[in-house]
Amino acid sequence: MMHLKCYLRMFLSLVSRGAGGWSPQVTDRHPWLQLDLRDRIEVTAVATQGRYGGSDWVSGYLLLFSDTGRAWKQYRQEDGVGRFVGNVNADGVVHHKLSHSIRSRFLRFVPLDWNPSGWVGLRVEVYGCAYKSDVADFDGRSSLLYRFNQKSMSTVKDVISLRFKSRQAEGVLLHGEGQRGNYITLELHRARLALYLNLDDTRLRFSSGRVAVTLSSLLDDQHWHSVLIERFQKQVNLTVDTHTQHFRTKGEGDSLEVDYELSFGGIPLPGKPGTFLRKNFHGCMENLYYNGINIIDLAKRRKPQIYSGNVTFSCSEPQLVSTTFLSSSSSFLSLPATLSASGGFAVRFQFRTWNPDGLLLSTRLALEPQRLELQISNCRLRLTHHMSAQQKEEVSTGEGQQVNDGLWHSASLSSRGLQVTMTLDNEPSSTMELGDHMEAGDSLYFGGCPSLNVSGCENPTLAFQGCMRLFSINSQPMDLNLVHQGRLGDYKELQFDTCSIHDRCLPNFCEHGGQCSQSWSCFYCDCSGTGYTGATCHNSIYEASCEAYRLTGSSSGYFSIDPDGSGPLGPTQVYCNMTENKVWTVVTHNSTDPVRVQGSTLQKPYIMKFNYSASPEQLMALVSGSEQCQQEVMYSCRKSRLFNTRDGSPLSWWVDQGGERRTYWGGFLPGVQQCSCSLEENCMDMNYFCNCDADTDSWANDTGVLSYKEHLPVSEIVIGDTNRTGSEALYRIGPLRCYGDKSVWNAASFYQESSYLHFPTLRAELSADISFYFKTSAPSGVFLENVGLKDFIRVELSSPVAVTFSFDVGNGPVVLAIKSHVPLNDRQWHYVRAERSVKEASLQVDQLPLRFLEAPSEGHLRLRLNSQLFVGGTAARQRGFLGCIRTLTINGVTFNLEERAKMTPGVSAGCPGHCSGSSSLCHNSGRCIEKNSGYVCDCSQSAYGGPSCKEEVSVSFNRESSVTYTFQEPFSVIQNRSFQASSVYRGNSRARENMAFIFMTTQSPAMLLTVSTFSQQYIAVILARNGRDTSRIIKVGFNPLNSRFNPACVVVYREYPDLVPSPLPSLVVYIVDTMDEEVMQAGSKGFIGCLSSVQFNHMAPLKAALLKRASSLVRVRGHLVESNCGALADSTIFHSQSGEECRIGRGPLRNASQSNYAVIGGVVSAVVFITLCVVVVMTRFLYQHRQAQRDASIKEKEHRTNLETAYRREAAYQAEPAYRTEFHLHDSHSSTLNDNREYYI
Repeated sequence: MMHLKCYLRMFLSLVSRGAGGWSPQVTDRHPWLQLDLRDRIEVTAVATQGRYGGSDWVSGYLLLFSDTGRAWKQYRQEDGVGRFVGNVNADGVVHHKLSHSIRSRFLRFVPLDWNPSGWVGLRVEVYGCAYKSDVADFDGRSSLLYRFNQKSMSTVKDVISLRFKSRQAEGVLLHGEGQRGNYITLELHRARLALYLNLDDTRLRFSSGRVAVTLSSLLDDQHWHSVLIERFQKQVNLTVDTHTQHFRTKGEGDSLEVDYELSFGGIPLPGKPGTFLRKNFHGCMENLYYNGINIIDLAKRRKPQIYSGNVTFSCSEPQLVSTTFLSSSSSFLSLPATLSASGGFAVRFQFRTWNPDGLLLSTRLALEPQRLELQISNCRLRLTHHMSAQQKEEVSTGEGQQVNDGLWHSASLSSRGLQVTMTLDNEPSSTMELGDHMEAGDSLYFGGCPSLNVSGCENPTLAFQGCMRLFSINSQPMDLNLVHQGRLGDYKELQFDTCSIHDRCLPNFCEHGGQCSQSWSCFYCDCSGTGYTGATCHNSIYEASCEAYRLTGSSSGYFSIDPDGSGPLGPTQVYCNMTENKVWTVVTHNSTDPVRVQGSTLQKPYIMKFNYSASPEQLMALVSGSEQCQQEVMYSCRKSRLFNTRDGSPLSWWVDQGGERRTYWGGFLPGVQQCSCSLEENCMDMNYFCNCDADTDSWANDTGVLSYKEHLPVSEIVIGDTNRTGSEALYRIGPLRCYGDKSVWNAASFYQESSYLHFPTLRAELSADISFYFKTSAPSGVFLENVGLKDFIRVELSSPVAVTFSFDVGNGPVVLAIKSHVPLNDRQWHYVRAERSVKEASLQVDQLPLRFLEAPSEGHLRLRLNSQLFVGGTAARQRGFLGCIRTLTINGVTFNLEERAKMTPGVSAGCPGHCSGSSSLCHNSGRCIEKNSGYVCDCSQSAYGGPSCKEEVSVSFNRESSVTYTFQEPFSVIQNRSFQASSVYRGNSRARENMAFIFMTTQSPAMLLTVSTFSQQYIAVILARNGRDTSRIIKVGFNPLNSRFNPACVVVYREYPDLVPSPLPSLVVYIVDTMDEEVMQAGSKGFIGCLSSVQFNHMAPLKAALLKRASSLVRVRGHLVESNCGALADSTIFHSQSGEECRIGRGPLRNASQSNYAVIGGVVSAVVFITLCVVVVMTRFLYQHRQAQRDASIKEKEHRTNLETAYRREAAYQAEPAYRTEFHLHDSHSSTLNDNREYYI
C-alpha cells in the first residue's frame, strides 16, 4: 500500500448570508455540505467551527464519504458510533482524529443538531495525505494468474494484503492449491469473507467438509474493504477492516505448497480457459500484494509471469444508488404509478433489512376498496389482496426463504389478466388468482404509509426499516434524485444516496458462545446451553464454589461450579461433600482404581497421564481459590524402589499441574525426597526415607497425602523400577479434594471516612459485573469508584435506604437507584450486584426488585478508565464508606481485600459478626458460631445435621424397636409440688413448647410416638383406619383431657416424590377426648416404617439415639437402622392449607373452605406443635403393661419380625404417603406440666 509522506490540510470558508462559513437555506429540509477533494485522499482527521460573526453552529453531525459522489457510506467511529460531537459556540474549533482513516474523494457533512437560538452554520477543516494505488477491475468473467518461476512454491510464512469493493455477495478473490492437499482460498460468501486454508492433509482436499474461517459482513456495499492474511506455520491472523480473527490451520505440515500458480478473481478450470469452478469476483481490487510482490503492478507492466484475462486497470463505478428507510413507524416513499401499454402493472425493486416484519409496498386498486400489500411477515415475503375490510387472500414464499438476513433481495410484483405474480430473487414465483382485471391506483407506497390514511394505505404492523434501490414501475426506472429534489412523488424519514445498514453482531458482544441475532436497531443474545444468562450471556448460572452452594442451603451432591464466575472459564461438574464442618470439593480423574505395574525400567518407564473432569485452567482457578487442597497417593511395592539407594536419584516420580517433576510422596514440603513414614518415624527400615526403598520381597506401603496445593493436582505418574524378578508396584491416585473458599469471607473493615483500598485500573471496557456484601451503621458512603478523563463508574450507599449505581461511557451520566422499605444501615449483611454491558445496565440489592436500563442503540460502548480503582472511598477522600465489605468480585475476579487492608491505615482485615449479619446461615434451630474467617453451625440442639443443620436424621423401625428419651427436670419440684412451688416453677417456665416429626409407613393402625408423665397423663398420636372407609386418619388423644389444653390450629402439608400426585387413600386429622382402646390397639401393632427429624423444644431424641447411645437419657430397644426416608419425603411440596386460617373444634378438623376432611394423597409429612403444655403421646411403655394378658401368638409373631423384614418393607413405604401435621395448642393457665417426662418413639 503506497502512502506519500506528506501532510495535507484543507480549509473551507464559504461566505453565505453576509458572514464567513456555510449556512443552508431555512427551507432546506435535509441540508448537507459536500466537499470534492479532486482526488482520492487519505483523510485522518476533521475539525468544525461555527459561522463567523453569527450565532449559527452545528452541535452534532454525520460524516459520509464516497468515491463517486453518488453512493455514500456513513463513517462510524471505533464504538460503531456514527454521530460526531460538534460545536457549542461559533468560534471554538472541535477536532476529531479518525480512529481509522478514510480513503475517498468526496466528503459530506450532514448536520443533526444546531444552535436552537440560531441556525446551521459550519466551517470545516480536513486533514490527510494524498493516496495512490494500483487498481484492477474484474467483470465477473476475468481473473489474474500469477505463475511461479518453479513448479511449486513452498512457504512457511505468508503475507497477503489487498483492498476490494464488490458488486455482488459471492465471488472468489484468491485461490491456490497443491497436489499434496495444500490449498488456500479467499472468497466472498453471502457478503462475508471466508478463508479456507489447509497444510499437507490430502484427506481434506477431496472432502466436502472444508471448514472456513469467516469474518465481517455486508461486504457487497460497493465500498472499499481491506484484507490482511498473515501466516507463520500453522498460526494465522485474518484481518478485515478493523476486525481480526486468530486461528490455527489444519494439516500435518507447517508449509503451504502451491503448484504452478495463484489465481485472483476466480478459480480457472485447468485446460479450459475462461471456465471457472466457482463464481468469479465482480468488482475492483487495489494494492494486491503477495509476499511483497505487487501483482497488479506486474499485470499493468505486462510481465510474463502474469496472465490478465479481461482485466482492466481502472475501477468502473456502477450507478446503484440506495435509499435508507430510517423509521419503523413513519418512513415511506410515494411514487406515481405510470401507465402500462399492456394493462395491469409491474413493479420491481431490491431491498435489504434485519427486521422480521415490515411493509414493502402498498397500492390501492382501481376497484375500491381493494388494495394490494407486499410485506415481510415473520421473516418471509407475503402478498395480501384486501377485497374488503373482512375479506382477503394471501400467498407467501416458502419457509426456508427468509429475507431478514441483511442481504440484497430482489422482489417483483406483476399482474396479467386475472393473475398477480410475486417473485423473490430467482426462486419460483407465487401466483394469486383474481376475480377481475387489476389496475393499480394513482400512487405506489414503498416502505410504509403516510401518517394520514391516504388512498387506503395502512401499515399492517410496522413500516419497513432498511434499504431499497433499483425501483422500476412498468419497466421504467425511477430516478430518486428527482424525489429528493421534490420533483417526483413524496417521502418522509428517508436518507438518500446511502444504505445505512449496520451489522450489530460485528463484533459479537454475546459472551461465552452465545448466539447473536439482530434487528435494525438492536441485537439479541441466545444463551441457551451456554451455562450463562443475561443480556450478553455474561452471568454464570452456577455458584463459584461448593462453599457458596452451602450458603444457599444445599446438601451434599454433584454440582456445576464456575470458579471464575463471569470470566472466560466455563462451568465444570464436581462433587460437594458437605457432611463435615469443612465443605470439600472433589474432582475426579480417569484412573481412580488401583493399577498394578510390572516390567518398567528407568529407560522405558510406565507413564500414566490423568485427565480430570475439569480443564487445567479450571483446576488452577479452583485450587488457587481454595483454602487448602490435598490428594492421596496410595503406593504399594514389592522389590520396587522409589529412589536409587546408591545416589538417591529418583526411580519414580509424579508431575504437578505446571509440568514439573516432583519426588516427594506426601507429608513433606517440595524438594524433600522422602515419604510419610520418614516424617512419622515409623519406616520399616530407618536407614531409608521410604518403605519401598528397603527393597524387600514382601509388600510395603508408602501411601501419603500431598497437600502443597500450588503443585496440585497430580497430572502424571512415572514408575521406573518394576522390571526385576518379583518386582511390582500398585498405585492409586485419589481425586483432588479442596475445601474452603478464600473469597466468601474475604473482608475489610473501614473505620475512617478518609480511608480506602486502591487496586489497579478496572479493565471492563465492554462489560462489568460488580458484586459484594456490606454491612454498616453509617447513613451513606461510596463502596467503590473508578474514573477516567470523562468516563467513570461508581457504586454507593446514597442514603440509609438507597443504593446507587452510576456510570458514564461517553453518552452522559446514567444513574440506577434502588430504595429499600427498611434501612440498609442496620448492621446486617446486604448483597449488592451491579452490572453494565453494551446492551443494558442493572442493579440488584438483596431480594428487592431488579432495576435495569437499556443502553442507547446508537452510542459509545467502551468504558475508558485510567485511574486506580478505589474501594471504600474516593480519590478525593470524601464520602468514604464506614463499615464492612466482603466478597468483592468484579468480572469473576475476587479482590483480596484482607491482604490490601493489612497495609492500609484506617482499614483492618476481616470483619467480625458473620452470624449477626445474616439470619439464614444455620437452619432448623441450628446455632451460628463465629470463626475468624467465617462461621460454623452448631446443630446439637437441632433434629437435623450437616454443615447448615439441613440434613435430616432418619431411622427405620421394625415392631421390636423403639427409643425412649428421658427429659431432665428438677426432681424436688416434681416430687414436692405445692401451689407455691408450682407457681414459682410456672413463672420460670417457658411460654411455649413444641414438637416436630416426619413419618413414613405402610401400616395402619400404627403408633407414631408418645410423651408421658409419671402421673399417667399423656397425649397419643396414632395412625388409624376411618371406620369402614379406606381413608386413614391421624388421631391426637388426651388422657385425662386437661382443660388447659386448647387446640389452636392443625395444619397439614402434602409432599410428592414426583410432580404427578398418585391416587392414594385420604388422610383425616381428629382430636378426641380419649382413645385408650385405640391406643392399645395401635400399640399392639407397634410401628413399622421410618421416622425423621424428631424434635421436642431444644432436644432431638432420635438424633441422640443415633449419636449418643451411651447416654443414660437414651434407652434403645431392638435394632435401629439409619435411613433416608426424610430426604425422600422432602421432595416437591404442596401446602394443602397454605395461606388459609386454621380452625379447630372437637371431632374432625374442618378447614375454613373445605369439607370435614383434610384430604391428603401422595407423600405427606407431619409436624406437631404443642404450645405451653406438655405434649404427651402414649408410649409403648404404657401399653406393654396393659397388654400383658394378650395372646402369646401375637408376641411370638412380633419376635419373628426381624431387621430383614424392615429392610424389605422400606422399599414399599418409600412410595407411600408420609404425613406432616402441625398442632398448635394453648394453655389457658400459662403453666407447664412439672412431672418428670419420658419421650417414646
